[in-house]
Amino acid sequence: MGEFIPVNEPLLGGNEGRYLAQCVDTGWVSSEGPFVERFEAGFAARTGRAHAVAVANGTAALELAVAALGLGPGDEVILPSFTIISCAAAVVRAGAVPVVVDSDPRTWCMDVGAVRAALTPRTRAVMAVHIYGLPVDMDPLLELAEAHGLAVIEDAAEAHGLTYKGRPCGGLGTVSVLSFYPNKLVTTGEGGMVLTGDATLAARVRSLANLCFEPPRRFVHHALGWNYRMSNLQAAVGLAQLERLDEAVARKRAMGRRYTELLDGVPGLTLPLAATEHAENIYWVYGVVLDEAVPLDAEEAMRRLGALGVGTRPFFWPMHEQPVLRDMGLFAGVRCPVAERLARRGFYIPGGLALTPAQQERAAAALREVLAHA
Repeated sequence: MGEFIPVNEPLLGGNEGRYLAQCVDTGWVSSEGPFVERFEAGFAARTGRAHAVAVANGTAALELAVAALGLGPGDEVILPSFTIISCAAAVVRAGAVPVVVDSDPRTWCMDVGAVRAALTPRTRAVMAVHIYGLPVDMDPLLELAEAHGLAVIEDAAEAHGLTYKGRPCGGLGTVSVLSFYPNKLVTTGEGGMVLTGDATLAARVRSLANLCFEPPRRFVHHALGWNYRMSNLQAAVGLAQLERLDEAVARKRAMGRRYTELLDGVPGLTLPLAATEHAENIYWVYGVVLDEAVPLDAEEAMRRLGALGVGTRPFFWPMHEQPVLRDMGLFAGVRCPVAERLARRGFYIPGGLALTPAQQERAAAALREVLAHA
């Protein structure tokens, strides 16, 4: 069978070690070290933003974005049902109300057309989440938001290096957020970032992420914040990763094209789009969806692939079907058929930046075998 192929393994082959050694040698290991500012400046330049605030993780970035926008009780935030729970959790923890819409069956991103129908007088913001390597169709969403005075929270956690109509993702919303978890194209182990062009909003995010310390007396507080700071150690790794982002994007795209070659024509399997009219897939992950005719669901297919030594991950489970959110009285009677199908029939196969060509061919062969014997 061979050695087990993990679903993701990061690639740490640049200046990570050298920069970390500088942190240790200088003693700058806290959030006040110089690599934090360099990392923020680098991503701000990359996304065309005036301001960037590095934080502890992507979930923290979402919560800070929601808080900085002043969203709270009675406010509604429209977001895709097909996303990670951090998105809905940030809204719920602020006391606001998440309102979900279904996904586009081609791109798996939120159905922008459904957003208009979900608007009410209480809608204050829309959270656009780029999914698995393709972006939300942002221009009609931004036009809708401007017409109705809504903030746009752009979740670009899975979109490092992705562009929409030539514009960098992470630079498209009122406020944008990133995650640097190990499976991202730029990783800091754990980490995140909030980006915006609004100086007032950026200052609010920075204060909230730093316990709302304020002059003239550091330990006299007029607001409650969080300790969501990123350390200099994390930022050192992130800066080294950012230096090789173009290389990472090219590598991911090459891997995506190769998987498509290896799996093209396999009966019962829907592969990710290579591109849309406004973006080229960066294949953050290589997701596949089983057709209804396949007598396996995603869970069973993943179990069989695991037995063949191939790691997998399920797709997101929809927000409107999350027990914790349903127990709060949310989403009664809501149906999102596309999200429901993706959750039950979709999963992704190994695609980390450290994946070798031989491992990729083995993973594809295993998937073909599983479907041939289904």
